Amino acid sequence: MPAKAAKKKNLSAIKRARQAEKRNLRNASIRSKIKTVSKRIEEAITEKNQENVKKFLREIVRVVNSAVSKGVLHKNTASRKISRLSKLANTVLKAAAA
Repeated sequence: MPAKAAKKKNLSAIKRARQAEKRNLRNASIRSKIKTVSKRIEEAITEKNQENVKKFLREIVRVVNSAVSKGVLHKNTASRKISRLSKLANTVLKAAAA
């Protein structure tokens, strides 16, 4: 990432810079949460732990949809993430049911 730009003198530019900084922090936190929960569900899938898979699948859907509503993720990106994780989770859930 490039170094921070020189401070702006325009009041509206200063405010926009402040807002951008806050949003970047908030968005980074949300993206980090998505990655954490994704790793947890993938770990549960490799362990074939049905209870955790169900729990983390619900959590990842909730976190990703929340990110979409806040504008952190595009709806198609979110849909793709949920779809891929659901597909993986269903392999474990169906195998255990059979």
